[in-house]
Amino acid sequence: MNTVLENMTDGVHEDGIRRAGRVLRNGGLVAFPTETVYGLGADALDQDAARKIYQAKGRPSDNPLIVHIADWETIEKITEDLPAWAKLLSDAFWPGPLTMVLKKSAAVPFATTGGLSTVAVRMPDNAVALALIRAGGGYIAAPSANTSGRPSPTTAGHVAEDMDGVIDMIIDGGPVLIGLESTIVDLTEEIPVILRPGYISREMLQEVVGPVRLDRGLISEDPSVHPKAPGMKYRHYAPQAPLFIVEGSENRVREKINALTAAEHERGGLAGVIATDESLDFYEHAAVKSIGSRDEELSIAQHLYAILREFDLMKVSVIYSESFETPRMGAAIMNRLMKAAGHQVIHV
Repeated sequence: MNTVLENMTDGVHEDGIRRAGRVLRNGGLVAFPTETVYGLGADALDQDAARKIYQAKGRPSDNPLIVHIADWETIEKITEDLPAWAKLLSDAFWPGPLTMVLKKSAAVPFATTGGLSTVAVRMPDNAVALALIRAGGGYIAAPSANTSGRPSPTTAGHVAEDMDGVIDMIIDGGPVLIGLESTIVDLTEEIPVILRPGYISREMLQEVVGPVRLDRGLISEDPSVHPKAPGMKYRHYAPQAPLFIVEGSENRVREKINALTAAEHERGGLAGVIATDESLDFYEHAAVKSIGSRDEELSIAQHLYAILREFDLMKVSVIYSESFETPRMGAAIMNRLMKAAGHQVIHV
């Protein structure tokens, strides 16, 4: 398959959007930018198109797809028993990086929802994405546009690494703004439940709807306790080399990582280190990359997946990362990093 690249780094191109919309209406796949990561889009109401997403990604079929919409009014077609919380949250955070899990209507095929009676819905904060959704019929199912398990794509180049020759079109909208997937909140329970942390924090949600719980599977250290969201039980975001998170006091972390990288160097390997602007110069015998400043947590989110992909290209033998407990997005950043590491943590 010849994958067409549409360049929209300077804004929405109506001709290109029309072409992409035709691809979607004809059952094809289009990768497109959002504010979080790049999505791999198909017509959400076409079960055959939805199945193509799973095939292209190598994604487990019980991992639901998020349905992207561009206008609030369209949500009524794909949901039932819409709770008042949904309108409150949409008024506060849409367009934006929040996904709501709601009861699905018969219009949404089970191929899109991973066999579940609920549907995940969001409205992305990206002009290209919103234009594409409208051109493609109003309902675009879109997980991240990467091979399942790999770090999510934050540029069109990342998409091409995994999807060139596999999908119909890639729309290049430039680097994304946030770099981590949306917060997912389940509104089908008596109290809203966060199934995946993201840019929209628990505190922000509670300011709008009152008490909000965290899914027990996100916070339990017991490996037998699985997250409610089916996709969260799978390993995600993983680089090719084993990744370890080193936790402890600042000095102990630096000393431990240096000892580990020196040992890897002695064995003839090349270790990668995920550091910050503040710690970049402390590490030796390794390929060291800064994820950003600890004072700018958005930069940490923006660079995480790109750094993991860069280490893949360098073919490092192992990766050691500092821990990143930041005030607002720390839970989301560490959730992604822990899943990429397969929960391999070295405490010092």
